[in-house]
Order: sequence, then structure tokens, then C-alpha cells
Amino acid sequence: MSDETTATPTDGLWSRLRLIEGQPLAARADAYTTLHDDLFRRLETGTRVDSREKNPSGHR
Repeated sequence: MSDETTATPTDGLWSRLRLIEGQPLAARADAYTTLHDDLFRRLETGTRVDSREKNPSGHR
């Protein structure tokens, strides 16, 4: 059984977060706002981020 909280997103989320964290505070705040808006838009439109949702059997 795998822990889903440690799964790596397939859309580059971790690299995007690392990039944001390397920015000065004011720029970081703007970048997190943009990221939030992107993720919110994906949720609202039903865009699937996780590849496991594309393959419900869990096989890759």
C-alpha cells in the first residue's frame, strides 16, 4: 500500500513549488496566488492532474 501524500504529481507541481520557494517574498506571494488560481481552475473544469485517475485500476 502506498502513501498518497508522498506521491509525486505528474504535472510538474513539485518543481513549480521549488521554483516559487526560491523567489523573494513579494514575488513568492504573487506566484502562490497564480498557482492557487491555476489549481482552482483545474478543479472547477474537472481537469485531472493525477495519472492514477486516468487509469482507475491503478496500473500504469
